[in-house]
Amino acid sequence: MTSELRLGLTCGFGAYLIWGGLPLYFRLLDHVGPFEMLAHRILWGLPTALIFIAIARRWRDLRGALTPRRMLYLSISAGLIATNWLLYIWAVSAERVTEASLGYFINPLVSVLLGMIFFSETLRRAQWIAIAIAACGVAVLTWELGRLPWVSLVLCFSFAAYGAVRKTVSVDSRIGFAIETALLFPVAFIWLSWFQQTPDGGWMGDGIALDWLIPLAGPITAVPLILFALAAKRLKLATIGMMQYLTPTLQFLIAVVIFREPFGPVDAVAFGLIWTALLVFTLDSVLRERKSRRLARAARLAE
Repeated sequence: MTSELRLGLTCGFGAYLIWGGLPLYFRLLDHVGPFEMLAHRILWGLPTALIFIAIARRWRDLRGALTPRRMLYLSISAGLIATNWLLYIWAVSAERVTEASLGYFINPLVSVLLGMIFFSETLRRAQWIAIAIAACGVAVLTWELGRLPWVSLVLCFSFAAYGAVRKTVSVDSRIGFAIETALLFPVAFIWLSWFQQTPDGGWMGDGIALDWLIPLAGPITAVPLILFALAAKRLKLATIGMMQYLTPTLQFLIAVVIFREPFGPVDAVAFGLIWTALLVFTLDSVLRERKSRRLARAARLAE
């Protein structure tokens, strides 16, 4: 194993482990409301992003990214990721981490669907089958709940849409994150300043021992994004695609084993269908990756 591959795997596992463990962090701070936690995540995320840009000496790239077109797309992506963050924080506080993890299991399939709709990407037969099986899983969960699993759906569609928007903007992940948090910063700062004057406000002055963890919201948000960017440059897409299931798997285990959220037979059927869909999707991706490598190798030998 080369040093580059080892670094890529280390960074990839690091990113997905941090994302997967986020419910534990937010549950420790469940006395902080979702809107307040979102504001802190934005406020502490911006200086963290700027520190990473300073370390990498990417100020010129940051200035180059400040074009009207890129700012428009990053404004849209900022709104999408803020929606995703807020709903996820709320889901943890509302003891709906299981439903949240389902959203991130479905996310790769939704990303493929959006690629077909907005980027004219062609879906293979196996991908259509995977999407159909996943839809059956959502239908089973809808039947059990008596309503659409809207937490799962909003989380997966907001994050998939975020990825689709960012795909259209050729910006480094650190710079994109810095601009997104900078765009959200004024609203978060004004709202938090107002909130601190209300009876429910008073961060660092209410005697809660865990409040010192709040500034970690910045690094916890920025670090996995940086690690993911480093991993993506060094690993094959098939490897990244298989590793990404580590995050919702950890979230699911935390929800059921640690938080003791209910998980009955119907839930097992719904998740079983989703996992079957992901298995079909992953096997198709791996086989296609191998076929592409064989064809590329044959083409080189023929030259």
